[in-house]
Amino acid sequence: MTPPADAEAFVREAGWGGAAISPLAGDASFRRYFRVHAGGRSAVLMDAPPQHEDSRPFLAVADHLHALGFAAPRVLARDLDRGLILLEDFGDARMKEVVEADPARETLIYAAAIDLLRDLHRQPPGTLPPYYMAVYQREAGLFPDWYMPAVGLEPAPGYAAAWDEVLAPIADDRSATVLRDYHAENIMLLADGGLGLLDFQDALAGHPAYDLVSLLQDARRDVSPELEEAMLAHYGSVDRAAYAVLGAQRNAKILGIFTRLWKRDGKPRYLAYQPRVWAYLERDLAHPALAPVRAWFDANVPTGKRAAAWADRVA
Repeated sequence: MTPPADAEAFVREAGWGGAAISPLAGDASFRRYFRVHAGGRSAVLMDAPPQHEDSRPFLAVADHLHALGFAAPRVLARDLDRGLILLEDFGDARMKEVVEADPARETLIYAAAIDLLRDLHRQPPGTLPPYYMAVYQREAGLFPDWYMPAVGLEPAPGYAAAWDEVLAPIADDRSATVLRDYHAENIMLLADGGLGLLDFQDALAGHPAYDLVSLLQDARRDVSPELEEAMLAHYGSVDRAAYAVLGAQRNAKILGIFTRLWKRDGKPRYLAYQPRVWAYLERDLAHPALAPVRAWFDANVPTGKRAAAWADRVA
C-alpha cells in the first residue's frame, strides 16, 4: 500500500516531521492503516477517505470508551477533511496471532476478552445510536441480496417476516454498548496486560449477547464449541435464545458481506471464511427460537448451496 499523497504533510504538522511511514494493514472497508516511526516513537496513521468513510463515529465511540475506562487508541492528531487520523500505536500483539502461536494461552486470553465485555455491559451505552429492528433487517437482508444470486438462487418470499418473528423479543433491548466487530482480529494485547480495542466505529446501543456472538463465533478463526460454552459460562447469565438468534442474524449478514466483498469490491479472499460461517449458522439455526428462520433456509437454500458451495475456495 502507498500512503496517501498528503500523509507526509499531515504527520509533519502533527509534530512527526521526518517520520517513516510504512504499510500496516487494510480492512474490509476503504480504511487503510500505516505505521509512523520517528525518533524512537511510533503511531498509527488511519487513512479513511472522506468520500467513502465518515470518521466522526470512530472519534465519538473512542471518546465513549475512554470515558468508561476502556483502552481505545488515543487520537494524536486529526484532519477529517483529508480523512487522516494519527492514533496511539497498540503494537503488534493481536489476539488472533498470539493465540495461534501459543494455543495453551487460548482459554486465558478469551476469558480476559469476556471479562472486558462483562465490564462494558455493566456500563450504560450513553448516547450511542440504537440497534433497532430496521438495522437488524437491513443486515440480514444482505444474505438474499448478495449471497443467493452468487450461488444461483432466487431470493424467496418470507425471509423478512421470519426474521421479524424471531427478533421481536430482543430487538428493543438497547441496554449495552455493542461494538459489533469484537473478535480476535480487533483485540490487542497491551504491554500493561490489558486489552486494546480496535474497529469500533459502528458501535450501537443494543443487546449484550451480540458481542458475545461476535467473539465466540468468529468468522476469521475457529472457536470450538467447547471453548464457546466455557466462555459463555464464564460470562455468567446469558439469554441463550437471544444468543442463537443474534448469532444467526450476524452469520447470515456475514455470508452476504463476504460475498459482496468478492463480487463488488474484488476481495475474493473473504470467501475462504464462508464454510466456517455456515457451520456457526447451522449451529444457531438448530435452536428452537430460530424455527421460522430455519424453516425458510430449509425450504430455500439447499445443502449444496451452503458450506459446500465454498469448500474449494478455502486457502
